[in-house]
Amino acid sequence: MMNLKNKTLAIIGVSVLLAASACESYLDVNENPNNPTDAPITGLMTNSTYETSLNVYRQGSAVSNYVQYLASPNPGSGSDTMEPLNFSTLWFNLYNVMTDLYTMNEKAEAAEASHYLGAGQVLMALNLGMAVDFFGDVPFSESFNFSTVTPAYDDDQVLYGQVLSLLDQGIANLQTPTSISIGDDDFIYGGDIDLWLKFAHTLKARFMIHMKGDQGYSASEVLSAIEKGFTSNDDDAQIFFFEQRFNPWANVAIDNANLLLGGWISEQFIEALDGTSYPISDPRLPLMIGTTDDGEYIGTVNGAGRGNAPEQGARSTLVEGQFYTSRQSPVLIATYSELKFIEAEAAFDSDKSRAYEAYLAGIEAHMDMLEVETADKEAYLSHPSVSMGVAAFTMDDIFKEKYVALFLHPETWNDARRFDYGYKDFTPPANMNPNLGGEYIRRMAYPDSEISRNGANVPSVTLLDRIWWNQ
Repeated sequence: MMNLKNKTLAIIGVSVLLAASACESYLDVNENPNNPTDAPITGLMTNSTYETSLNVYRQGSAVSNYVQYLASPNPGSGSDTMEPLNFSTLWFNLYNVMTDLYTMNEKAEAAEASHYLGAGQVLMALNLGMAVDFFGDVPFSESFNFSTVTPAYDDDQVLYGQVLSLLDQGIANLQTPTSISIGDDDFIYGGDIDLWLKFAHTLKARFMIHMKGDQGYSASEVLSAIEKGFTSNDDDAQIFFFEQRFNPWANVAIDNANLLLGGWISEQFIEALDGTSYPISDPRLPLMIGTTDDGEYIGTVNGAGRGNAPEQGARSTLVEGQFYTSRQSPVLIATYSELKFIEAEAAFDSDKSRAYEAYLAGIEAHMDMLEVETADKEAYLSHPSVSMGVAAFTMDDIFKEKYVALFLHPETWNDARRFDYGYKDFTPPANMNPNLGGEYIRRMAYPDSEISRNGANVPSVTLLDRIWWNQ
């Protein structure tokens, strides 16, 4: 892996270079396509791996209130109440990375740099899949070749086929001899191709499990991908941060400590772990969030904020220095723990014993990641509400534990929609957007920037219209 000094120097170098080269697509209508600023393939790899991790953070931040990990301290906040918010910056950053990947993949193909091409296709699949999961139909086929500044929107189900095709192409290219080897310019795996292959198969399992219930879904294909995916926490796809650039969740915690309010913990999340909603208190809670000054875990009700003055009091927040919020903590892109829960879900109908073992392994992997004390881990795993036995084991148990293990990760919103927000004691936020008619949000509104730039092509949808895999 790249050491922190080299990583810092690389970031500083490529950030200057790529500032001019990024977004040479329809996102920058003033760029001259006949005179683009050229960027080396190594710089594009550095920027794409780094910015992909930030896109995972950005998406996680966008939906953390929807899944009630976090809550706003202010009553009626749009992030809590599921209003149609403007995610123009998120949209820009997704296309920014995909534009760099398009260029990198062209260069890699021309240079017969098959490993760069394979990694680029895996990252393109991930960023495209994230865009589709949030917005549905999005521009893709006309977005990167300068044929138009108002590209057509591609069908979301068709794009999912392209996501899986890109992953298959990436896997094939990662196994092909190459003219140029990936090295420290890869911020995720430092050029380890075996780990890139595991990552690609893990992403295949993630995107295919979304399709459960659709005619094209195959549990056996998901399980086949899982068998070639991550085998331990050591395989996790993640980006570590460094002295000059902190983990963005650490910045949220630091800002909150400086009274720039953010990172307040939802009452729903605390009660899922503190023994309120379930019969056992989860030893991961003190490793994930902070207490009040009195040492209590007190959440904020989504949509209600801190309440009126007599009701205002200390609340739990993200605090600096924990696993998710240390300055050099990683942003998790995909984890072994997530993969075990995908396995549990995929195997549930055909091999319940396998599903049960995968479910327990997913819990243990997450606890090991957080460095839960052995005695506490064993006590939790042996509790009858957790180790309930194969016969009593349900799909609800899988989704509950996956909800905990994917804390702050955007994949939880995909799960929440597939699960119909069915987490125990999960309730709609106070002051909920009345246009939703009491239903939970199902997609993001298209951003204002896209409506002003490409309005004739932007689909007409509501927040209740479902992504193709959530019908």
